[in-house]
Amino acid sequence: MASLLCSALWERNTLEKAHNFLTTWKFFPLVLENYVSNTFTSSSDFENIPSFNPQTGQLYAHVPLSTPAAVDSAVLAAEAAFKTWSKTTRAERSKYLQRIGALIQENRELFAVWESIDQGKTLERGRVEVDRAVSNFSYFSTYILHEESSVRMIDGVALTYEHRSPAGVFALISPWNMPLYLLTWKIAPCLAFGCTAVAKPSEVTSMTAFLLAEVIRQAELPSGVLNIVFGDGATTGSALVKHPKVKGISFTGGTATGIQIRKDTAAYIYKHLSLELGGKNPTLVFADVDLEKAVATAAMAAFENQGEICLCGSRIYVQSTIYETFVKQFTSLISENYKLRSKVGAVVSLQHYQKIRSYLLLAEKERGTFELGSIPGEHPKAGYWIEPTILTGIATNSKIMREEIFGPVVTIAPFEGEEEAIGLANDNPNGLASVLLTRDGARMRRVGERIEAGLVWVNCWLVRELGT
Repeated sequence: MASLLCSALWERNTLEKAHNFLTTWKFFPLVLENYVSNTFTSSSDFENIPSFNPQTGQLYAHVPLSTPAAVDSAVLAAEAAFKTWSKTTRAERSKYLQRIGALIQENRELFAVWESIDQGKTLERGRVEVDRAVSNFSYFSTYILHEESSVRMIDGVALTYEHRSPAGVFALISPWNMPLYLLTWKIAPCLAFGCTAVAKPSEVTSMTAFLLAEVIRQAELPSGVLNIVFGDGATTGSALVKHPKVKGISFTGGTATGIQIRKDTAAYIYKHLSLELGGKNPTLVFADVDLEKAVATAAMAAFENQGEICLCGSRIYVQSTIYETFVKQFTSLISENYKLRSKVGAVVSLQHYQKIRSYLLLAEKERGTFELGSIPGEHPKAGYWIEPTILTGIATNSKIMREEIFGPVVTIAPFEGEEEAIGLANDNPNGLASVLLTRDGARMRRVGERIEAGLVWVNCWLVRELGT
């Protein structure tokens, strides 16, 4: 049965309709519900977590704080479903994934509108992420139909080969910065390979996961294959990762939380862990670049989604011979093209607003130069808006350089040659990704292969191959 709230939201697929709904819905603020065994479950017995619209700062929803008992029910539902789902053919699972992707595509504007309201991002950015969510399902729906394996002969007497089987129930925990995109990035491969799941989105941005549950219902996915519970990390997330019947965990979020998950699961030696944590990523700009293209790539890598992407290039290092020209052109491009409310959204929460502001106060204290931007007010009155900020003159050992700010703030510093550039890039423990901008083909490998990062983009950014 469809949720009453979901049914009401389904027709509010423009910003105007959504905002009108928020002022007229008789059960305001909106109250989200868990989705377990293909049923929306009442959250009236749970405590609620307030959820605010970042663009206004106003309360608009209550997110249920799911108890360990509620988590247990969801895990048991997923465990029961696994017995059948793991035995379905790949072709059958492929059809379900295609159906889910098609339903998201049909409701593209609905998801984009509510992602924008819930997370603070621009509507256009919301559309991009909905498209990526569709791609997650379409990609894995066909990926599983083509399988490769390794076969080895041992001394001519035995043949060894790899055989992969579904592992069981997975806990899928996603962050608040790209809610739908990153949640579906976990769900699609999990279901594609025959596992079942309990998903928990961030309590800060739960709306599109709630809407996704309705898509799952409409797609008629078998009961219990995907369950969605809402809540925070300390109560709901902790109960989920510690559950003895959860065989694997996929978590994207903060480093401190990732460390806690490792501690909490140390005794469960059988649990598979996939942790994608913080990034303080370098962008290296060499003097041989096409400067106009390099500026545009570095700008997108720094300020897309108001800098709230773990793969953003928030430390820009520029070869000294073009440093001053780059700073001038980069600042001009950001000033002209990255406007608040049109290209740059609000940051996700008051807490995050205050965190970003603390780093800008530190930049002022350390006498850094604000090439663009300023310190926002201590008490925002109409949403959590921080204008794009470009800092120069920041010491390499400053917290501003070393810690993940995760907002519309970028630093620019010069380097002389390749060795210094590599040293600066690697002088940070948060090497999630990097960007290398150069026309020199030999340098692409010479430098790129020495950067200590999980991903190195060369002359591009955020291009993904989902099978890697």
